[in-house]
Amino acid sequence: MARSRRSNDWGFPRWRGYEEGREAVEVRICDRHGCNEPGECPAPKSPNSPDRWYFCEKHAAEYNKGWDYFQGLDKEEAAARASAEQAESAGYAEAQHYGWSGSGDGSRSADEMRALGVLELEADADFQSIKREWRARAKKVHPDVKPGDAEAAEEFQKLRLAYEVLKAAEERREWKG
Repeated sequence: MARSRRSNDWGFPRWRGYEEGREAVEVRICDRHGCNEPGECPAPKSPNSPDRWYFCEKHAAEYNKGWDYFQGLDKEEAAARASAEQAESAGYAEAQHYGWSGSGDGSRSADEMRALGVLELEADADFQSIKREWRARAKKVHPDVKPGDAEAAEEFQKLRLAYEVLKAAEERREWKG
């Protein structure tokens, strides 16, 4: 006589999982001595080695904190590998206009920093203070205020260009949904 099996089907609608089994699942334990967490983060045992440790997130972070990826390579090999990996990953760089960034969060480009230097403002200046400083400085050296003054005209052009760079960057940061 055939032995009856317990069913996972509890009727309609389908309550059972698709392709669900009762087999044991293999769980790898963290390789750190004394840790019983699941080890899901592979880490190389040594540079350029295929052997891996498997740590939990906490111990993987601790292990990677002092890791030197270029250890054991001379300067030329390290520079070649760094440039090759940078070229490979350049396609994954986040586009500027998708960033959720604002002024003062370390997201300013070199051009923006030079423009802030022209206006003599700090790196964390918001756009209102940029606009205020631009207007104040532009009024002093505007060609209508100082006609015929070549230095004032040159200074005004620098200020105008700096303001345009910062204005374009601010417009890129604002989300227009």
